[in-house]
Amino acid sequence: MWNEFKKFAMKGNVIDLAVGVIIGTAFGKIVSSLVADVIMPLIGLLMGGVNFSNLAIAIGKEELKYGQFIQSIVDFLIIAISVFLFVRFINRFKKKEEAKPEPVKVDRQAELLAEIRDLLKNNKNIN
Repeated sequence: MWNEFKKFAMKGNVIDLAVGVIIGTAFGKIVSSLVADVIMPLIGLLMGGVNFSNLAIAIGKEELKYGQFIQSIVDFLIIAISVFLFVRFINRFKKKEEAKPEPVKVDRQAELLAEIRDLLKNNKNIN
């Protein structure tokens, strides 16, 4: 069982997935900081000094923090757009690779037949 697990864990796809998750997590933190520390304060200034992180409605003893929710929506939108652009870039790159025509492989017999055909054509033109 241990050997099976080791074989599974060392497959390229699993390693790639792990790296993707780690980078994605770090990217999410960067985007969250960008939204919380840069974008939302700028939007707040444009809206007359509103601090989105403090926006909440009191319902009984509880608070509905809709400002945090708005911030999370902006986080999601930025991450979704970034992932879309990244996938789009990768797909364009793959399409360019797929578009490259593969060299036509002609076997030796076909080459010889083509040469014979050309020689016969030339002989007809000479006579």
